[in-house]
Amino acid sequence: MSEPFSVRVTVRGYETDVQGHLNQSVYLNYAEHARWSLLQAAGITQAGLIGRGIGPVALETTIRYRRELLAGDEVDVTCAFEWSGGKTFRVEQTIRRTDGTVAAELSGVGGLLDLRTRRMVADPQEHFKELACEPGLFGL
Repeated sequence: MSEPFSVRVTVRGYETDVQGHLNQSVYLNYAEHARWSLLQAAGITQAGLIGRGIGPVALETTIRYRRELLAGDEVDVTCAFEWSGGKTFRVEQTIRRTDGTVAAELSGVGGLLDLRTRRMVADPQEHFKELACEPGLFGL
């Protein structure tokens, strides 16, 4: 896939802090929204994951804040999965204003949890391939 999956979000006033810029925790919400939007676009639902007895988990997240965001700013939140063949995968995300200015970069490590054994599944990319109608959105 040449361009990563992306969703547009408008910064809402109640998401800002006393300085008037986007509260730090909301960046995580935007990233989570983009990840679930990607799953949905690929045809994967929460019910489908639960029916298979698995669920996505975040194991690590790093945020690099580049520029402030203010109420009313529109941003595109990208989401790209990177597969290593192990139990985990990387998720690279960028929050960018519509003028191209990068506001934040998020890098994370995730996996799929077996909901019965509470252990990571050995091959998360295979589960995504099997569940997705559009596995190409995950780079598969």
